[in-house]
Amino acid sequence: MSIQRGNLFVAAQPPAAGEHFETLASLPGARIERILSSAAPGLDTYDQAHDEWVVLLSGEARLEVAGEVLELRAGDHVLLPARTPHRVLATSHGALWLAVHCSQPQPTVR
Repeated sequence: MSIQRGNLFVAAQPPAAGEHFETLASLPGARIERILSSAAPGLDTYDQAHDEWVVLLSGEARLEVAGEVLELRAGDHVLLPARTPHRVLATSHGALWLAVHCSQPQPTVR
């Protein structure tokens, strides 16, 4: 594995609509991504087979997680266990997120 460098805030131009996802690192069992949100992020519901930890680095957001509405400000973070339905209800234009997706180890078959 080689050393990788970057800056979360450089070239952080949000899309006109929706969200932009950029993988920063892929490691065994984990993927780290930067997410840039527009003021109209979309209303897709996510129900992932893996755990996800997300932190809002800048901006504001409103999420619906398992039927509960969460208001987030810069610095707030949420752990979303696998199979927890969630969706982004609203974001400020340019909201910047860091997400860590954690895969469950697969059992060894002998």
